[in-house]
Amino acid sequence: MSTRSVPDPARSLGRGAVAGPGAWLLGYLVTYLLHAGGVRDALATDVLEFLAGDPVTWKLVGWLYFNAHFVDASVPGPLGRSTVNLLSGAEEPGLLVLYVLPPVALLAAGAVAAYGASEVLEGAKAGAPVALGYALASLVAAVAVRISIADAVAGPPLVTAVLLAGLVYPLVFGAAGGAVTGLVAPE
Repeated sequence: MSTRSVPDPARSLGRGAVAGPGAWLLGYLVTYLLHAGGVRDALATDVLEFLAGDPVTWKLVGWLYFNAHFVDASVPGPLGRSTVNLLSGAEEPGLLVLYVLPPVALLAAGAVAAYGASEVLEGAKAGAPVALGYALASLVAAVAVRISIADAVAGPPLVTAVLLAGLVYPLVFGAAGGAVTGLVAPE
């Protein structure tokens, strides 16, 4: 018999809805702390800041974090739109580690949301609602990190940002984190 009580579904839902944006912010902050200096020093950043008339380092760091979810940025060009992934082709280990950051943050968020679960399935169900908050954070971030130059806008496409980064990632990794919580629950 478990010494933990069965988690209340409404409480798990609430914890998941709070843990999701928390995981997103944590991932972005780690990305910013590790890579803002390199982004700021890049010539392309200087050009974008000149054309946009605003600081863009924090926005490009957001692009990096979306890229860690395999969400490319859409950029207008003279021959139409193209996609940019600042991580693809990167050989710097510090950049490649960003691919691990969203899953780790979401595993932790799922574990927090499932606190009190005493079975694997129960934990997975309690960890999955992390997607609610993470999807909202992904939508807000995708809009916030857009860069406008004249009439053109560059940034992560909203649908891909919400579906892939906001729902698929947290459903998989949030539920997995919750399942682990249920698996390791003391008897």
